[in-house]
Amino acid sequence: NGMTAQRWTFPWRGKRVSVLPYLLILPTLFFVVLFTIYPTIQVVRSSQVYYHPTRPDRPRMTDLALPGIEEAQRSIRGPHDVGLAYFRALFDQSTDEGRIFIRVLGNTLLYAVVVVSASMALAFLFAMLVNRAVRGIGLARVAFFYPTMLPMVSAATIWLFFFTPDYGLWNSALQTLGYSGPQNWVINRDLALWALMIVAIWKDAGYLMIFYLAGMQNLSEEIYEAADLDGAGWWAKTTRITLPLLRRTTLFVSVIAIIGAFQNIDHSLVLTYQLVSGEADLLLYEIYKQRFMLQNYGFANALTVVMILILLVFTLTNFFLSERSDVRN
Repeated sequence: NGMTAQRWTFPWRGKRVSVLPYLLILPTLFFVVLFTIYPTIQVVRSSQVYYHPTRPDRPRMTDLALPGIEEAQRSIRGPHDVGLAYFRALFDQSTDEGRIFIRVLGNTLLYAVVVVSASMALAFLFAMLVNRAVRGIGLARVAFFYPTMLPMVSAATIWLFFFTPDYGLWNSALQTLGYSGPQNWVINRDLALWALMIVAIWKDAGYLMIFYLAGMQNLSEEIYEAADLDGAGWWAKTTRITLPLLRRTTLFVSVIAIIGAFQNIDHSLVLTYQLVSGEADLLLYEIYKQRFMLQNYGFANALTVVMILILLVFTLTNFFLSERSDVRN
């Protein structure tokens, strides 16, 4: 009634604004600030502080002439503010930190491009295959989706057996196709990163298929019937009708797929932990290693800030491109 509406409004610039919507989002906003914004701010602050519990009096930076690091070396024990020294070291190839950063960033970008592209292509193909009303199609959908239900550690353990050099199914299949000699994929510097990609594609394709399948089932059958009357074939209907109509679904799938690619770490801990040279290390795995294994807190936090910025830039770019295309349409 009018009294209730009046009670939940207040004057603002000559107009009455309802308070109720802001009260309803307040609990969600509280948890977003508590578990997302506040930790992000803390990580940014910690990335400017040198602290190493096992070597508190020496920075773990190769080039001690970097601004801020020489002061930390001469400082008293305990945390010391080094400003942007860690970030400068990330882009300085003369430091160990710079070489590590370039290597893991290159690995992660290659991993993301291959995994996202292959997973989305397979997801679309799987959705096309199971988007039909035939007997037993439910079993096919479960078969494609089943890898998604497995934890990544379990999936990596299964593939660890597949990658076994002498009797693993993967090497046996390659030998059947004419490739001679078994390969130990998980400790081979040239193959370890590709082993991680194979596991991720196998696990992610079925999950992304669900989004494409949901989008396809919402498409109008009348459009395809009209295309059939015009004599359009399967390829024409797929490229001229299905893909354009699933553009927003593709944008959403690409966002979650790329974010997932940057967040993958479990299979690295199972498959490539023996590869100490680091040729297959991904960005998040390097953050884990620097933070918990080497206890190099400042460097780990600097890497975390870089990863947050990469994901933020990509997400905002996708969002603005999507909004601009909607306005044009």
